[in-house]
Amino acid sequence: MAKFAKNVDPVAVAKTQAANVMKSMQGDTIKSVGTARNYEQALSTAAQYANSTLQCGLREITPQQAEQYLTDRAVEVGQKTLDMDRQAIQIMMQNVSGKLSPNEKLQVVKSEHSQHLNCRSYTAEQVAMIANAQNEKNALSTEIAHSSGLRAHELLTISRIDERPLSDRPALDEKFTGRNNEVSYSVTGKGGLTREIQLPRHLSERLEDRRLEIPVDKTDRNITYKNCRYDVASGQSFSTSFTRASNRTLGWSSGAHGLRHSYAQERMSELQRNMTRDLALEVVSQEMGHFRPEITEVYLR
Repeated sequence: MAKFAKNVDPVAVAKTQAANVMKSMQGDTIKSVGTARNYEQALSTAAQYANSTLQCGLREITPQQAEQYLTDRAVEVGQKTLDMDRQAIQIMMQNVSGKLSPNEKLQVVKSEHSQHLNCRSYTAEQVAMIANAQNEKNALSTEIAHSSGLRAHELLTISRIDERPLSDRPALDEKFTGRNNEVSYSVTGKGGLTREIQLPRHLSERLEDRRLEIPVDKTDRNITYKNCRYDVASGQSFSTSFTRASNRTLGWSSGAHGLRHSYAQERMSELQRNMTRDLALEVVSQEMGHFRPEITEVYLR
């Protein structure tokens, strides 16, 4: 793991790391001066994330960590910038760090920036109306996603807290403050980050009623999720059900991802009753698996 001296400008450190990577490729792997300049800027931004959030150097980033970084970036920048970031990291991994073979590629991540510019959240009453318009299986997934801020594909990964170890990431003691008598589970999000979530006991009981005797593998959007332990609606099929139910009930839909917006906004309101906004933002960022408060800010618009 890389170590960084105190009182050193983090931007300067990141720029140096990016420049050193580009020196290894420029003129051979990358011949265009313009492309080299764009890639170096993209790698400099990635290096800042690696140094501060991942506590490692630019060359040490793994493919899973790169995907997590791109997922975080997806709510900040448009698709063109996001693709440039991905291509820069990918070519570094193929030609410098060796984290990818020449034929391997990083997964394409879609930008959510344009979608996040407008409010996408639902009120609790609207969520209840949508769930009432769905069948039992889809309704349960709607309630779980709303209660814990899950992405649609994360519903595939729900496990009991002792069945899938959590990723080694910082955690504040204030996490899940005010959520008493709830049951802990783990989910794995984009980039392979496994985090804790909590569900109200009544939802946990309904979820356990749908527990599979033998875990199964499921495929969603060409990605295979292994050892799925619950028979719940998830992924593309759940997103489709949610959108249709929302349109039927409300006359509009912000998609199932809007449930994450609802979770962020509701948790911020809950937490700010007893803590500062900055601390509440940090707590919510950890609960949602961002670990960067500025990403969570986007969900509060």
